Amino acid sequence: MLIEPHHPQLSIVRQCELIGLNRSSYYHSPCAVESEENLSYMRLIDEQYLRTPFYGSRQMTRCLAEQGYVVNRKRVQRLMRTMGLQATVPGPHTSRAHPAHKVYPYLLKDLQLDHANLVWSTDITYIPMHAGFMYLAAVIDWYSRYVIAWELSNTLDHLFCVCMLEEAL
Repeated sequence: MLIEPHHPQLSIVRQCELIGLNRSSYYHSPCAVESEENLSYMRLIDEQYLRTPFYGSRQMTRCLAEQGYVVNRKRVQRLMRTMGLQATVPGPHTSRAHPAHKVYPYLLKDLQLDHANLVWSTDITYIPMHAGFMYLAAVIDWYSRYVIAWELSNTLDHLFCVCMLEEAL
């Protein structure tokens, strides 16, 4: 070995300097290989995940316990994270209407758009900037897809929307 840890005259720092080696390279130890027990748990978790991809670490721990394996949930969680396994969960149901909310009729349902300035639409969107957001409000004609008016503001104040609507009229 090039470096002697218990050398009487030279410290480890000086020995590393003399041979041009970073101290972090000397102290670096390679990552530990998973134990045989962990590998067997990983195989069992993988097999169960293929059958039930919606199981998280809690259900996976319960399933392993039913098979006779006593393993901590945090260990299962770590092994699943190591393997890149994550429970598939349904997303939020944002398009479901609440039963108490009133449903308004869609007034443009049977309307034929055959000329400009028949239907206008407005929207507000935010634009991320280096130091905050800018807000863009616009009026668009549905038939021609022409932007009739737009306004940009650094605050989400109602006045910039009113200015934009007055400009459109």
